[in-house]
Amino acid sequence: MSERLAFTVGAAESGMRLDHWLVTRLSDLSRTRLKALVDQGRVRVDGHASKAAHRLRAGERIEAEIPPPPAATLEAEPIPLAILYEDDDVLVVDKPAGMVTHPGAGRSTGTLAAAALAHAPGMASVGSHRRPGIVHRLDKGTSGLMVLAKTQRAYDALTAQLARRSVTRRYLCLAHGVPAHAEGVIDKPLARDPRSRVRMAVAPPGKGKRAVTRFRVLERFSEAALVECQLETGRTHQIRVHLASVGHPLLGDSTYGRGRRGPADPELAGSMDRLGGVALHAAGLAFVHPSSGRPLEFASPLPYRIEGLLSHLRRKNDSTGIRRRS
Repeated sequence: MSERLAFTVGAAESGMRLDHWLVTRLSDLSRTRLKALVDQGRVRVDGHASKAAHRLRAGERIEAEIPPPPAATLEAEPIPLAILYEDDDVLVVDKPAGMVTHPGAGRSTGTLAAAALAHAPGMASVGSHRRPGIVHRLDKGTSGLMVLAKTQRAYDALTAQLARRSVTRRYLCLAHGVPAHAEGVIDKPLARDPRSRVRMAVAPPGKGKRAVTRFRVLERFSEAALVECQLETGRTHQIRVHLASVGHPLLGDSTYGRGRRGPADPELAGSMDRLGGVALHAAGLAFVHPSSGRPLEFASPLPYRIEGLLSHLRRKNDSTGIRRRS
């Protein structure tokens, strides 16, 4: 189904060309696709199809109809995978930060899905043709554990476990500042941010989809905290949005930590620049094997990109005598 979006032109946007305005508001779509939407009459200004060169006026209502991209077959790519477990039904991998889970806006190659398809060609008919075997996803900037299904039976069983919330997913992250409570639950609904299609946001009461994150502070530092999170639901960007909503965005998260001052410690700031993603790692994964019924549990240590930051924070705390453990 097509996605329908509506915006109101702000005073600061008055005078902008419609096509330039669309680039800023729908940044995950290419200029070519945006031009096609305008040419097809799928972008309307105050109810009427408009030209790309139309100069906007404050208060005008912009409506955009965005059809789904045409179906395409995913091409397998022989990219090395860090495989922790494999049998005839499932594949458990440790995804590096920087790798996209499946093709989407702005990335069609170099994905985990393409790498898994090259490793196990039989996955081509499992699940979606663009996301073969993909049961759940991790953001590009997030590293860690994922389970993929190699058969349709396994796919159906694992997605059912996710729906029942019986899959355990444990994350470790470094957050700005220190939460006031040692542990807690963030229960806030999430929805697409109406100002940006690439962001999620906490939705008003009665809107969005329910999202629940349990957190526990493992270590406290002068400028950050090591936090363990467990998902009860699996919404897009859930941990990132939830922690940012209580004033503790993740280190390295330019999307939800926007406008926040960088760390006062120059060495810490330099380490953050080398993160190569968000300081978020899927460290634990547990589920029931779809065929044998045997419980399986996996763990992944923090990658060096995060461990290096953590080591620096610990050294600094030790030198100042600050108590670490919660």
